[in-house]
Amino acid sequence: MSAERQRVIYMHGFNSSPASQKAHLFSAYCHAQGVHDVQVPALSHDPARALRMLEECIGDGSKVALLVGSSLGGYYATYLAERHGLKATLINPAVAPCEYLPREIVGRHRNYYTQEEYEFTLEHVAFLRTLEVTRIANPAQYLLLVQTGDTTLDYRLAVKLYAGCRQIVQEGGSHSFDNFAAVMPLILEFGGFVTRQPQATSKPNSS
Repeated sequence: MSAERQRVIYMHGFNSSPASQKAHLFSAYCHAQGVHDVQVPALSHDPARALRMLEECIGDGSKVALLVGSSLGGYYATYLAERHGLKATLINPAVAPCEYLPREIVGRHRNYYTQEEYEFTLEHVAFLRTLEVTRIANPAQYLLLVQTGDTTLDYRLAVKLYAGCRQIVQEGGSHSFDNFAAVMPLILEFGGFVTRQPQATSKPNSS
């Protein structure tokens, strides 16, 4: 990996925040592994504002090793990976959310973490639609992580869109992606980082 390409950008999902359990776990793990250029932006509910913030984090892309996106963050990550030619790991990503989740998206919401109240409008949906990727240009640039027990999104849509990409499909689980900590080493390794295994603790000889 280039010495300059050390940045990892984690994108949380709809109605979430950097305070989510996955975001917190992943950021802490990166730092423990010596990966210190980790950005977890607090994305606006407004997709246009969220995209502008992410573009600022990416810059010209020369410092970015990996994008990581969960749920709607995976939708953003796919668009940005295609636009900038970057690697992306997608965790239970939203696929064509404007087609499959319109009733759940449009309307009043309260952010689970910040308690901010806002309205997600049809204009927001229209902008989201402009970001949709229907064909993956370079499947080798993607790692897909999905669990079949996701009751919020249909994992089969992701399996189909990211056909040809490296895929890990786990039986059961949930939209939150159960036991996320177990796949964090794989995510960093996919980004080109060498992860350190915990050292075994030696026990004193009792003889």
